[in-house]
Amino acid sequence: VNNCGLQLVIQTSSITDKSKPFEFRINKEPSPFHNRLLQHDLEKNYSGRQENVNFGSSSSIAFPVLQRPAEGKTLNSDRLSLERQKLTVCPIIDGEDNIRLLNFQHNFITRIQNISNLQLLVFLDLYDNQIEEISGLSTLKSLRVLLLGKNRVKKISNLENLKNLDVLDLHGNQITKIENINHLSELRVLNLARNLITIVENLNGLDSLTELNLRHNQVSTIKDVDTLPCLQRLFLSFNNISSFEDILCLADSSSLSDITLDGNPIAQETWYKHTVLHHMMQLRQLDMKRITEEERRMASIAAKREEERKRESHKQSLLKEKKRLTICNIAHQWEIQQNRVALVASLNQDKDDEPCQINGSAAFVFPEESRSLDTIFSSAVQGLSVLESHLVEVEGDTLCLYGAGALECLDRNWSVQTAGMIVTVSFMFIEFDEIVQVLPKLKIKFPNFAHLKFKETNLVTLQQFNALAQMHHIEQLTVDPQGNPVVNFTLWKYYVLFRLNHFNLQKINGVKVTENDIVIAEKLFGILAYVASSELPRYRMLSLFGESRRKQCHYLLEGKTKKPGTGSEESNDYRRNGGESSTRAALNYMTKDLYLEKLEEMKERKAFCQTYVENLVKEAADINMKNESLQKLWPQMFIELVRDAVIEIRNKNSYMKLCLQRITDQKQ
Repeated sequence: VNNCGLQLVIQTSSITDKSKPFEFRINKEPSPFHNRLLQHDLEKNYSGRQENVNFGSSSSIAFPVLQRPAEGKTLNSDRLSLERQKLTVCPIIDGEDNIRLLNFQHNFITRIQNISNLQLLVFLDLYDNQIEEISGLSTLKSLRVLLLGKNRVKKISNLENLKNLDVLDLHGNQITKIENINHLSELRVLNLARNLITIVENLNGLDSLTELNLRHNQVSTIKDVDTLPCLQRLFLSFNNISSFEDILCLADSSSLSDITLDGNPIAQETWYKHTVLHHMMQLRQLDMKRITEEERRMASIAAKREEERKRESHKQSLLKEKKRLTICNIAHQWEIQQNRVALVASLNQDKDDEPCQINGSAAFVFPEESRSLDTIFSSAVQGLSVLESHLVEVEGDTLCLYGAGALECLDRNWSVQTAGMIVTVSFMFIEFDEIVQVLPKLKIKFPNFAHLKFKETNLVTLQQFNALAQMHHIEQLTVDPQGNPVVNFTLWKYYVLFRLNHFNLQKINGVKVTENDIVIAEKLFGILAYVASSELPRYRMLSLFGESRRKQCHYLLEGKTKKPGTGSEESNDYRRNGGESSTRAALNYMTKDLYLEKLEEMKERKAFCQTYVENLVKEAADINMKNESLQKLWPQMFIELVRDAVIEIRNKNSYMKLCLQRITDQKQ
């Protein structure tokens, strides 16, 4: 009742001036408090006297019949007040067809009835009754003011014929939805305070509405208010409005001058007043307080700052979303690559067109399908080409690399400040063999680097950890179980600790390394390293080290007959000096590409050796054949040589002349 928000001024004529008709008007100017009681207005402007009426019996037992004295009819022929009469039903009003103002305040009426004959009725007050449904008004086409505050109405209905309605007061009811009022084009004041409304909507068609009261509801969203061309005052105090987006349509209302939002969650925000004033420059009052020019200026400045903050926040959100989509694309391409590798392995294993198992599902591969697999996978990848295939991101002291293409970033020119800040390098969705090739660059590019992270990198065997020995300084190692099957091995941590502990390894997967862990690792894998170094040829051992370590390796090779324990002692001594033991150095890792390259080189050498030996054998065979032929021809050749010599020297003088002639020819 307190927030009715209506200002009614009743003007009455004197008894003698019967030519002056009854008149009522609604003050268009807002009340300075907007909490004056409607009852107070009515009592102040009425004559202030209770009607002296009698209720007689009608032919129907249910309804009393109103009987007003002749004097009462003469004094107030166009108005009738029946307030506080303890009425439970509307009485039958007979002989009062000229009534224009009817007051039923503070009764117990449950249904509107027996007033359909009052077709000149302009003002109907049913405040503080027990009415549950709006009905019985279809014939009151002249009605301008309908006051149904503090009743039990649950739905707005049956107002189709009240097209001239100017004021509709439904505050203090149980209404949950605004509906069935779009035809009230003449309505200027609508009071729906203290109801159960959650969404303000269905206001189209209220072209004359100047004041809308929605205090003490459950409103969280506002719609259609910007379609009201004449709306000046909007009261939304004590609702559930929590963000400016929920009332964004108010900014588009050019006629709105007064608004109240106090008592809402949004009013608790520090930016509340500044944001509202910035978006509603036409406002004159906010929360019943007049707005000054200084407040408008401060609001404009604060709103600009808030706009910049929101713009930056939106930009960050877009970047985060782009990052998420890029990572999803990289993960999808990684999955396609892994499926392709699994498929190729299955095809190589089974070449008889038998069913092959891929990711737990059986699939029969036909020759035609196997030939077109590359085309299928290429099409799938091209469908995602709109997104990046790799991502490089620096988060604090961590450099995150997603996708194989991100490895190329290590060749860029990093600033001294950024490079010095990097402590952790994280690899995701990259083959470990590709990572191995860039490991030497990490220490050069990032001098403070000490922590490696691997996720979805295909770490499958313990041997792959040997490649990390080229880092020479790793304090922490994190291997995520996702995409790294090697973590399923029980002893993988001990092997990593044995192979890399001389590099000051302190944590593995976030767990601190203890002295007991080091002892266990030495016991488990010390013999393995000794055996590996013992079985390795000397030239292979020497190729593993530089000039500074060859002396130690030579010492190890000369002491092969020593017990395995001495190798461990020597390893500990060398580790204390900050280097890698020669026994551990024998445990190295060759990437698949390097292995294939070496294999190809070995094939070339084998082919060269085979060709060389074949040529030697062929040449030897030719020599042997020539020797055999010479042995067969030599006796006859010897006889002919002796015969020719005897014939030449038989005539001594001729032979001497011939010799002298040959000597002379040679000199010339």
